[in-house]
Amino acid sequence: MTPVRRYETAPGVPAAVGPYVQATSAGGFVFTTGQIPAVPGQETGTFEDEVRATLTHLASVLAEAGSGLDRIVKLNAFLSSPEQLAVYNQVYETFFADLRPARTTVCVGLWGVSLEIDCIAVAGPGSDA
Repeated sequence: MTPVRRYETAPGVPAAVGPYVQATSAGGFVFTTGQIPAVPGQETGTFEDEVRATLTHLASVLAEAGSGLDRIVKLNAFLSSPEQLAVYNQVYETFFADLRPARTTVCVGLWGVSLEIDCIAVAGPGSDA
């Protein structure tokens, strides 16, 4: 049986607001919890700022688990309004210009945030996933 490793926190990422971890790894993959644009002690600003903060949180969680944005094989994004898609795509391109993982983006009702992003990534070399 493949061991499961849990990552409670990551540098610069807000603490979990519920009974979950930031990521788990098993079988050579890292599975992240949905990341949101919260920045401890700061207003997030524009939707563009929120997308950037959320993707930065995602990168930090992946790094903590021994992976990275370049190892994402599937990304799920949940937006609170269809009008956000153009801005989301513009910021997304700055993080994933040539990487282009498989992706799903949907518009849903979210609890007090404008977006949430999770992913599945291949664990990095030397990772114990």
